[in-house]
Amino acid sequence: MLKTPAVPRVPHPSEQPAVHPDGVSNDDFRAAMSRLAAGVVLVTAREAALADDGPAGEDVGMTATAFVSVSLDPPLVMVSLREGSRMDDLLAEQPLWGVSVLAESQRHIAGRFAMKGRISDRLLFADIPYARGEVSGSPLVGGALATLECRTEQIVRAGDHTLVIGRVLSASLPSAEGGPLMYFRGRYRQLG
Repeated sequence: MLKTPAVPRVPHPSEQPAVHPDGVSNDDFRAAMSRLAAGVVLVTAREAALADDGPAGEDVGMTATAFVSVSLDPPLVMVSLREGSRMDDLLAEQPLWGVSVLAESQRHIAGRFAMKGRISDRLLFADIPYARGEVSGSPLVGGALATLECRTEQIVRAGDHTLVIGRVLSASLPSAEGGPLMYFRGRYRQLG
C-alpha cells in the first residue's frame, strides 16, 4: 500500500502575525505601546440636526487614550481616531467637539464608550451626568478632571488612523477630586 506523503499544514494568514517591511510585527508593536501609560478621555460631538424643523442631532462619544497637548500658543490638542469610525466620520463634517479628561472613578464611562458593537450613543449618555458645552454644544462629563471645547484646525491621515488637531476654545476644571484614569497594558488603572 502506497502512503501519500504528509502535506504540511500552511497556517491561514490570520493566524500569522503581520510583519511590516521594516520588520516589526503588529503584535510586537502593540505590546511595546501597551507599556506606555496614557490618560483616558471621552471625546464628544453633536451631530447636526437632520432638518431645520426636525429633531436636534444626536450626541456621539468615544473613549480615547491617544490624546495630547500640541501647542500652548495657540492652544492646540490632538486626538487620534480609528479611520472610518463614527467619530472620525463625524469630525470630518462637524468642526466643534469636546473632551472630558476622565477621573479614576469614571472607569465605567471609559468602558461604556469603548465597546465594540455598542448600543445607540443616545442610550450611552442616558445616566451620565453632563453639561452641554457653551461653545461646542458637546456633552462635557460631570466630575471630569478637566473639560475642553475645541474647533478642528487640521486633519491628518496617518496609517489606519486620523489625527485631528483642534484649537482649544474653552477649558475648565470642574473637579479637583481624585486622580486620573490611566490606560496601561491593555487595562484601565488608577494612578499609584
